[in-house]
Amino acid sequence: MAAKRFDVVLVGSGAVGLAGALAFAKAGFATCLVGPVPERRDGRTAALLETSLAFLRQIGVGPALEAASQPLRTLRLVDDTPSLFRPPPVEFVAGEIGLEAFGRNIENASLVELLAGAVRADGRITWIPSLADGLSGDAFETVRLKDGSTVSGVLVVAADGRRSRLREEAGLEARETRYPQVALTTILRHGRDHLDASTEFHTESGPFTLVPLPGRRSSLVWVNRPPVAERLMALADPDLARAIEARSHRILGRIEIDGPRGIVPLSTLRVGQLQRGRLALAGEAAHAVPPIGAQGLNLGFADMAMLVQLAAAAREQGGDIGGETVLARYQQARLRDVQVRTTAIDGLNRALLSGLLPLDLARGFGLGLIARIGPFRRAVMRAGLGAARLNAGGSRAGSRSGSAE
Repeated sequence: MAAKRFDVVLVGSGAVGLAGALAFAKAGFATCLVGPVPERRDGRTAALLETSLAFLRQIGVGPALEAASQPLRTLRLVDDTPSLFRPPPVEFVAGEIGLEAFGRNIENASLVELLAGAVRADGRITWIPSLADGLSGDAFETVRLKDGSTVSGVLVVAADGRRSRLREEAGLEARETRYPQVALTTILRHGRDHLDASTEFHTESGPFTLVPLPGRRSSLVWVNRPPVAERLMALADPDLARAIEARSHRILGRIEIDGPRGIVPLSTLRVGQLQRGRLALAGEAAHAVPPIGAQGLNLGFADMAMLVQLAAAAREQGGDIGGETVLARYQQARLRDVQVRTTAIDGLNRALLSGLLPLDLARGFGLGLIARIGPFRRAVMRAGLGAARLNAGGSRAGSRSGSAE
């Protein structure tokens, strides 16, 4: 039986795949999504930068997203290492660069649920809740499913995670760097108001980060060596809460555990080529970074926004939406941004772990400059928002005046 053919076939039904299906359908492409909805809850959240929020609003999930998330108006960095040169805390305030907020924080499970609901309600999307088994065709245009059936696309997008089966089948090499760390994640309830501020303590074992959620709740990402994280994971809720209070210097007052816990191994995944034939990689199939600096999922949404933009432009010009010209432009547009951010996150994490005096001094000196020099601080804030300063439609997003400049 011949494969059913679509304009776009997306494989992977996490947040990036779901959002991509909505974006392609909204742009008028016949769209097929392949993959079951993830059901795991592990206390992780997504700090979505304003550029990602602009993309999500454009595909129609803005009101539901805002109701389930909390704005991030202040980002605070605190050096909590035994460094010889400890700079003062650094605060990035969104209003300083003309933004209401840098973004919003939402539980991963809630984000996936609202995106899945929007996909189900969109009659333009064919959703096949099956796992993909591989690729066929000279240009990797056909996706084989576990039940033996196939679907085909003019453009095929692999958003099936860091262990991507489609990436492997297409022969696109990935290089993974593992760190001697894991992140403990959970949701907290606390006595003091977070005031829409995310606080990241830099410790000798890695970042300890508190990110606001609606109400007096926050998410926790606590990076540690595996034996320490395992001991923390084994604690009863009240004992873990006391350990978190101590590590956070009680900035949020009395703490209670208010959600599931998870342990996430830390690694970086680099892929040198993001496309082959009619296949494009997106999300963690294309890159993966540790949960540091709010970059991971935002990079994935930027991938999808760029793919939709390029495909729509090719269609308008009568071109091939999955052809070499489009996918070469996609790789050129996304690969450098991903490489720069991956390198920055890797460098920060290694500087914390190294204990070497020159690196320690350089990190402290850099934070000190950011704290004291306004133009430098504002430049860092703008850079942190990402190369996806353009939403899927190509317009600036996120500031009171329509520009964050």
